[in-house]
Amino acid sequence: MQIVEVTGYAVRSAVITMRRRGTPLEFVIFPMMHVASPTFYSQVRRRLRECDLIVMEGIRGNSVGVSTLTLAYRFAPRRRRNGLQEQRDDLLLPEGVPVVNPDVTAAEAIADLKTLPRWMYLLLMVFAPVMGLVFALRGPRAFLDEDLEVEDLPSTLRAEMMADNPVQHAMTDRRDRRLLDALGEIHAERGHEPIRVAVVYGAGHVPAIASGLWDRHGYRPRDAEWLTVFVPQ
Repeated sequence: MQIVEVTGYAVRSAVITMRRRGTPLEFVIFPMMHVASPTFYSQVRRRLRECDLIVMEGIRGNSVGVSTLTLAYRFAPRRRRNGLQEQRDDLLLPEGVPVVNPDVTAAEAIADLKTLPRWMYLLLMVFAPVMGLVFALRGPRAFLDEDLEVEDLPSTLRAEMMADNPVQHAMTDRRDRRLLDALGEIHAERGHEPIRVAVVYGAGHVPAIASGLWDRHGYRPRDAEWLTVFVPQ
């Protein structure tokens, strides 16, 4: 099942509902893009109002390294003709719905990245703001290609190669473990309740979320709804 679809006309994200037989709790996964159209964020916010708990991505604390990496998507919204916004909590989170954040601290995130070879770490720090400038200058079309597509059960050779990408592991492994542990606690403590638990994380984390809920607790994807992330201008 595809999580993010990229065509010549639009980028779309699939909101996935996962259920477990005999358990009333539902996990609703929102694969996020850190830069998107305002309409996308308003659609997500409207659906989050229908949830009882939100599990939210967000590295806690500040560091120069994390700020450098996030330049990749903070540049793009500054060019108004792109019609894009940066993801922010005030655009997404409805009032009255409790939020938990099991993510890592900035110090932990940078410590994980520094396990990479030094040349790779330095290249990453240089590459991120450069890609942000390209995105800002060329707009969304700069990234409209099939390489952006994300699947929860990747089968292509390229996907298998990406699974062994040391940068990907350094950026996501600890964060995915923390998230799955938190979802496991919610399942154990509230699995008997008929509630909807929203999981609002970047699309790159969703394969691990989907497979983790399936393997650890038996939740299966049951429904999906496509939301348009942006349409190139």
